[in-house]
Amino acid sequence: MTTTPEHDEKIAKLTFASVYPHYIKKVESKGRTKAELHQVIEWLTSYDNKKLQELIKEKVTFETFFKKAKINPNAQLITGVICGYRIEEIETSLTKQVRYLDKLVDELAKGRKMEKVLRNPLP
Repeated sequence: MTTTPEHDEKIAKLTFASVYPHYIKKVESKGRTKAELHQVIEWLTSYDNKKLQELIKEKVTFETFFKKAKINPNAQLITGVICGYRIEEIETSLTKQVRYLDKLVDELAKGRKMEKVLRNPLP
């Protein structure tokens, strides 16, 4: 699926710190924890809690956030529709990675079991 250059630019320039509180609110309002959210973020990006807090403090953009990340090789197993886009059809790498995170947060908030959310993570 093709996104517009304007859409991709808007996502690239968003700061992770501006969206992060919304992720927390979404998962906590559904009975999940901030620790579970961090587990999901670490699985996708390899950022531990310390690094995540540094990136939030630095107010990095999503572009920088994902450029520095080591994306989990199983991320390609994240499929479905989020924000009106079918993830597996998104052509822009950064937009796809942001939607991966959105989808994982959504699944966590909906009560999906962690092993399913994490696509059978490596031990």
